[in-house]
Amino acid sequence: MHRYRSHTCGALRDSHIDQTVRLSGWCHRIRDHGGVLFIDLRDHYGLTQCVADPDSPAFAQAEKLRSEWVVRIDGKARRRPAGTENPELPTGEVEIYVTEIEVLGPAGELPLPVFGEQEYPEDIRLKYRFLDLRREKLHQNIMTRGAIVDSMRRRMKEQGFFEFQTPILTASSPEGARDFLVPSRIHPGKFYALPQAPQQYKQLLMMSGFDRYFQIAPCFRDEDPRADRLPGEFYQLDLEMSFVEQDDVFAAVEPVITGVFEEFAKGKPVTKNWPRIPFAEAIRKYGSDKPDLRNPLLMQDVSEHFRGSGFKVFARMLENSKNQVWAIPGPGGGSRAFCDRMNSWAQGEGQPGLGYIMFPLDVEGVLDLNNADQKLIRDKVEELRKQGKIIEAIKALEEWQARNPGIIADDRSIAGAGPLANNIGPERTEAIRAQLGLKAGDAAFFVAGDPAKFWKFAGLARTKLGEELNLIDKDRFELAWVVDFPMYEYNEEEKKVDFSHNPFSMPQGGLEALNNQDPLTINAFQYDITCNGYEIASGGIRNHRPEAMVKAFEIAGYGEAEVVERFGGIYRAFQYGAPPHGGMAAGVDRIVMLLCGTTNLREISLFPMNQRAEDLLMGAPSEVTPKQLRELHIRLNLPQD
Repeated sequence: MHRYRSHTCGALRDSHIDQTVRLSGWCHRIRDHGGVLFIDLRDHYGLTQCVADPDSPAFAQAEKLRSEWVVRIDGKARRRPAGTENPELPTGEVEIYVTEIEVLGPAGELPLPVFGEQEYPEDIRLKYRFLDLRREKLHQNIMTRGAIVDSMRRRMKEQGFFEFQTPILTASSPEGARDFLVPSRIHPGKFYALPQAPQQYKQLLMMSGFDRYFQIAPCFRDEDPRADRLPGEFYQLDLEMSFVEQDDVFAAVEPVITGVFEEFAKGKPVTKNWPRIPFAEAIRKYGSDKPDLRNPLLMQDVSEHFRGSGFKVFARMLENSKNQVWAIPGPGGGSRAFCDRMNSWAQGEGQPGLGYIMFPLDVEGVLDLNNADQKLIRDKVEELRKQGKIIEAIKALEEWQARNPGIIADDRSIAGAGPLANNIGPERTEAIRAQLGLKAGDAAFFVAGDPAKFWKFAGLARTKLGEELNLIDKDRFELAWVVDFPMYEYNEEEKKVDFSHNPFSMPQGGLEALNNQDPLTINAFQYDITCNGYEIASGGIRNHRPEAMVKAFEIAGYGEAEVVERFGGIYRAFQYGAPPHGGMAAGVDRIVMLLCGTTNLREISLFPMNQRAEDLLMGAPSEVTPKQLRELHIRLNLPQD
C-alpha cells in the first residue's frame, strides 16, 4: 500500500465497502457523539467520514487530534448505518472504521476557522491566506477559475485562434493608467515597466503578418483598488484579428463568452443573441455605459410635460436648451413612505432630493362594497397597502381582476399625488403616467438638469429602485454589446478636448471625420461587453493609418513629435504596410467573479492584496536596502510627513 494513501478523500463509494483503505488529509471537523469520535477527513478531492470508537486500537490517538491536523488514517470501509447517509456528499454512503492513525503535521491554534464560512476580517484572512484557501467555498472558486481559463483557451483555439506570449518587461506605457516601474541594474537610471495591457504588442504581431491570435495575459496597473478591481495585477483574454470589421470581431467573440457562461452558469439562463446598445442609448435609458439588463426599469425623457408648467424649479431649468428632465418608473412604489425613503436616499448621495409623483393604489369607489367578494378583496388590498406591501397589493388585485374580468377597467384614469403632481396639474400628470405605462400603486421619480452631469446619479437611482422594489432577477446572466462610444469628450478641468475611451480606435468616418467633423460628435469603432452591470471586456477596430493616428492625437492636443515619442513602436511600424485589424480584451477575473456568484475579486484570486495594495502574507511592498539602491544607482526622495 502507498505510504500515504490508497484513495483520495473524495473517491470512496459503496463499491469499496469491506476494503482496507488508507487516506491522508486534514481533520476538517471532529465530533464526539456519546464517546464515539467522528473525524471528517478532507483533502483537495473531497471529504470522508471516519469513525473511532473505544474498541478501536486508534481511539487513544484519535482523542488527541485537533482541527486542521494533517493525518494518515488506515481502516475498513463500511456502509453508514441506515438513516445516517449524507446525500450531499459523494462519499455519503460510506465511512471508515479507523484502525490506525499517524500524525503527519500537527497544527497550532487556528487564527481563523476553516470549517464553515464564518465572516472574518479581511486582514486576518489575507495574512493567513493559506488557511483561508482551505475553506470549501473559496477552494472551489479557485478551482472554478482554473476550469474557466481552460474553457476560454479551448474555445479560442476551436475558433481558429493561436496563442502567443508577449513580454512582461517592457517600456513605460502611455495608455493612461499608472505604470509599475522596475529599475534596471545594467542601465542605471532607466526603468522597465510591467505591461498595462499587451495591446500594442498584439498590434505589432499584426504588422508581422500573423492573424487570429490570443493571449491570457497578466496586466499591471498601479490603480486604487475596489471590490471589482484588483490592486496591481489582473488577467485579460486579449485577442487580435486582421482584415476584419466590427461584426467579424463580434462573431468570433460572442460564441466564446456565451459558451463559457453557459458552461459555468449552473443552469442559470444566459443571453443567446446579445443586444447591441449604442453608448448614447445606454446612458439615456440605463444611466450607465455598463447597464444591468436584469433591471427592467428604463428611463425616459419627460421634459415636455414640465416645460412651462407650474413646477417652477423644473420649468426654469428647461429654459436652458441643454437641460432635460428624466423619469424613472417605480412599479409598486406608489406609497408616500417609499417615495420619502427614496428622497432621503438621494439626499444621502449628496443630491438635493429625488422628485416623485405617486399613483396611489385606491379602490375606493371602484368596487361595490355591498358585494361580499368585492369587499373582501378591497379590505385585503387596503391592509397590504397600509403595511407598505404595495407590490403584493397590486398582485392581489390583478389576480382578483383576472378571475373577475370587466369589473375594474384597465384603462381607468388614475390620479397622481404629491407636490409635483399638484403643481403641474392632472393633465400633465396623466400624460407622464401614460408615457411611462404606470398603473395604480406605481410611482415615477425624476432627475433634472444637464444630463452630462446627472446621468450617473440617475443610473444609481435606477439601480436603487430596482433593488428596493425587488425587480432584479439575480438568477440570470444578461450580456450585451455597448457600441458607438464617443471618440472624444470635453475635459472641464483642463478646458480641452480629450480622448473618451481608447485613443487607438478607428473613428467612424475615418480621416475625413477627423478633418471635417466636430470632434465631440465623432463616434469610434469601440465596444464593450457588459454583464449584469459590470464591464467584462473592451475593444475596438484599430486606427492603423499613421496620418489618421496623428490627426486623432492632434485633436486631443498632442503634436506629431509627441505621438512619435510616446507611441513610436506602433507609429513606426504603421509606416510599412499596416492591415486593417481589430480586437478586444476580456477581463478574466471579472468573468470568474460573476460565475462564482460573488462581487469581490478577492474571493476568486489566489493571493490578492488588500485595499491598500499590500500583500499581508508575504509582506509586499517590502523595504529596500541601501545595498540594493546602490546597485541600481537610485537615491530616494520620499515625501515629508
